Amino acid sequence: MSVTSPKPPNAAERIRKTASDLFYRIGIRAVGVDEIVARAGVTKPSLYRNFSSKDELAACYLRDYEARFWQRFDEAVAAHPGDARAQIIAFLRGVALRATSENYRGCGMTNAAVEYPDHAHPARQVSEANKRTLRTRLRGMAAEMGATDADALGDGLLLLIEGAYVSGQLFGIGGPAGAVAENADRLIGAWLAPRQS
Repeated sequence: MSVTSPKPPNAAERIRKTASDLFYRIGIRAVGVDEIVARAGVTKPSLYRNFSSKDELAACYLRDYEARFWQRFDEAVAAHPGDARAQIIAFLRGVALRATSENYRGCGMTNAAVEYPDHAHPARQVSEANKRTLRTRLRGMAAEMGATDADALGDGLLLLIEGAYVSGQLFGIGGPAGAVAENADRLIGAWLAPRQS
């Protein structure tokens, strides 16, 4: 029985992977099309056959990034059925690990929103939609927990998450992002109605 070797990635896959790596590490605006094609080992016409523009390639990168984000979020939810508090804490433990690892560059969505202030830009639109959905989900989870003000708790959790993304870039290993789950748990406790005895 012969073993076939895996098929090498096609030009579109190489472009996508190369652009994702460069956009995350260096920034979308800082990376030019020439650098992407050179590192991917393709031609410019090949890039434009697969992606109508660099802006569309950036939006594609963010859609891929968002898919991985929701996968991690949904895995934390699935690991603790019916326990919204445990779900968010599990998700934040993962955020803490990533945000305090070497070469962490923050959240690609947050970075894109900072890079592109124009709300009509394709990358900004993907980023904004992700953050709005996250806000809605966090508020819903806060309501499931029985928070006295679910919207305020959900927004507080969102601020902690965004803070972890930024502080992870600033402080790295050993930085305050490592305590995001513990701080979230304390915040949740502060917003829960006291139990009646």
